[in-house]
Amino acid sequence: MIEYTDAELMQLSQEFESDTVERKRSWAGRVDIRKDVCAFANDLPGNQMPGVIFVGVEDDGSCAGIDVDDKLLRNLADMKSDGAILPLPSINVQRMAIDDCEVAVVVVQPSTGAPLRYLGRVWVRVGPTVQQATPDEERRLSERHQASNLSVDLRPSDARVSDLDLEFIENTYIPQAVSTDVREQNRCPMDLQLQTLRLTNRDRPTRGAMIAFGRIPQLWEPGALVQFLRFQGDTTRTPIISQKVIGGQLHQALWEVDRVLKINIAVSSDFTSGPEEVRKPDYPGVAIEQVAHNAIMHRSYDRSNTPVRIHWFSDRVAIQSPGCLYGSVTPENISLGVTSYRNPLIAEIMYRLGFAQRFGLGLQIAREAMQMNGNPPIEFDFASTHVTATLRSAR
Repeated sequence: MIEYTDAELMQLSQEFESDTVERKRSWAGRVDIRKDVCAFANDLPGNQMPGVIFVGVEDDGSCAGIDVDDKLLRNLADMKSDGAILPLPSINVQRMAIDDCEVAVVVVQPSTGAPLRYLGRVWVRVGPTVQQATPDEERRLSERHQASNLSVDLRPSDARVSDLDLEFIENTYIPQAVSTDVREQNRCPMDLQLQTLRLTNRDRPTRGAMIAFGRIPQLWEPGALVQFLRFQGDTTRTPIISQKVIGGQLHQALWEVDRVLKINIAVSSDFTSGPEEVRKPDYPGVAIEQVAHNAIMHRSYDRSNTPVRIHWFSDRVAIQSPGCLYGSVTPENISLGVTSYRNPLIAEIMYRLGFAQRFGLGLQIAREAMQMNGNPPIEFDFASTHVTATLRSAR
């Protein structure tokens, strides 16, 4: 990752708009700004240098005189995690003064996960302009990405394209990932669509594609399972009340996990505070779902056939995800929205299919739901081989 110094940013602010510099008068042009972020991250020219957007500057370089307050900086920073641009871009936002003019500076790192899409469209920088990528440009970005270091879910599997559920991909997933007019305009063949959506690599399905859309995913990824066990007491030595091994395609597994969790939540009735019945669950459903989805999204598939484990005890639910903490996530910041994606393709697919509302907020949503329901805070145990989140009952 390349970081500009303040002096370098100052110098860039004086340059004409180019394939690495853009000026915007205000955040009012947020759609254009997002296109610029997408285009800079795609780095079609191959500069391997960050693109910079100066917000608060007119096209001629003069000061626009806008108020660069905390709200503006938050709005700009949110572009990296709200899911409008996928895969997620890497950006940094700061406030600085240029010749007594206060501006917001957005620095966009070139992505190794190109092609990125903003609302289903690939945008690229051609000189000082932003344009929608042609099919050939999408192919170039995809081929460049495949030559870089890849996460496990983006590596080619041993399966064949025919082992994918192509009907589901074509009829359900692609309409969620690529806008309708782009599909109608480009009419790309299926092999190119699979490639640019990172579902294939070297004419083989990626491992993430097989986990999400394989006809029999566990034939190729044996660890892509969730094991649910409910115990009668508070230890694993007590009798097992119910058990289930959940597999299938990713969306099928997620729906079944959510169903199993919901039917195991107990709801008590309270009439002590008035004539109306007050119903209170022992666990807020959204909290358990968010923690379970997080475990599936961030688990390790590298050299691990261990399933995600959900152990439901009489006083707590323990959700164990294979793999240690990844990237910039630490025990101190794991509940604060700090996220590094071990499986960026799986994360993107879960978002596209509606199993993640916004990146980086799952555990925060779970923590707030637990607090509102009167449950103790979520506890985490970090080991070299797994991360376990424990949710304790409100009773």
